[in-house]
Amino acid sequence: MTDSYLARLMGAFPRAGRVVWIGVRPERLAPVEAVERALAIDGGFVGDHYAGGKREVTLIQAEHLATVAALLGRDRVDPALVRRNVVVAGLNLLALKDRRFRVGEAVLQYAAPCHPCSRMEDALGTGGYNAMRGHGGIAARVIAPGAIRVGDAVLALDPAEAGR
Repeated sequence: MTDSYLARLMGAFPRAGRVVWIGVRPERLAPVEAVERALAIDGGFVGDHYAGGKREVTLIQAEHLATVAALLGRDRVDPALVRRNVVVAGLNLLALKDRRFRVGEAVLQYAAPCHPCSRMEDALGTGGYNAMRGHGGIAARVIAPGAIRVGDAVLALDPAEAGR
């Protein structure tokens, strides 16, 4: 298998993802507030207390929330409990590693996996931390600012488009 073949495989996505939920954390330890629209700027979301930190924007897959719920024996997990900014359906976020991607009007770049913190035990109950392991989503940097709305597409960018 050649590097170019592997690069082609890693660049092929079956479809765009879709933003299904957005949340901001106005201050440390405050409950996450669900919003219909957030403005991504250099450093994170306007109104989010993490703006300017190393976790500018955090994203998690809706499919992983369903898995976490199943592991906990629940019907569902409220996205606000896992303290991520954006819930995306239909796109494998881990496949965005080392890539830039468009979410609504903004361009983000994969920065790191977003591992659970010990607060998941309090938020989700006994075993919540372990239920989240491997399902915590990703952290991303804002490359180009713009609005992100519930319903917006999430698209991996080709390297040629990544600077735009």
